[in-house]
Amino acid sequence: MADIPPFRIGHGYDVHVFGDGDHVMLGGVRVPHDRGVVAHSDGDVALHALCDAILGALALGDIGVHFPPSDERWRGADSVELLRHCMALAGDRGWTLGNADITVVCERPKVGPHAAAMRERIAQACGVGIDAVSVKATTSEKLGFTGRGEGIAAQAVALLVKS
Repeated sequence: MADIPPFRIGHGYDVHVFGDGDHVMLGGVRVPHDRGVVAHSDGDVALHALCDAILGALALGDIGVHFPPSDERWRGADSVELLRHCMALAGDRGWTLGNADITVVCERPKVGPHAAAMRERIAQACGVGIDAVSVKATTSEKLGFTGRGEGIAAQAVALLVKS
């Protein structure tokens, strides 16, 4: 068997449809909005995408394998706890987060005013410095489900390094 490189890269993607509510959770931060999201947990697309990226780098499946919507334990769950669990899986296998890059895709709510708080919350949950976490946003130029304001999406890339 070939030597395992001292790093691994994972990619994650998540999407939720908007529904009733007055906020969305993004990066562990409550962001005021005129809609909520339909989800089994708190519906934090940024953290769900990051969890998938970490699990992908570990070759451990996806968020649905570890936190299935059929399991009532995860109903309304705080996604920061899901992220901490994924980081514990990484740590148990000798990996730490080198850096994470997250992109939220939506027309609204505006992410920029909340990005610093999201970076801080994610860095704390992952046990890394804030300079290892990037959170940014883009629109889809009014195209597709995000452009029509029907939902929100996020993509994440995580680099794990051997600890």
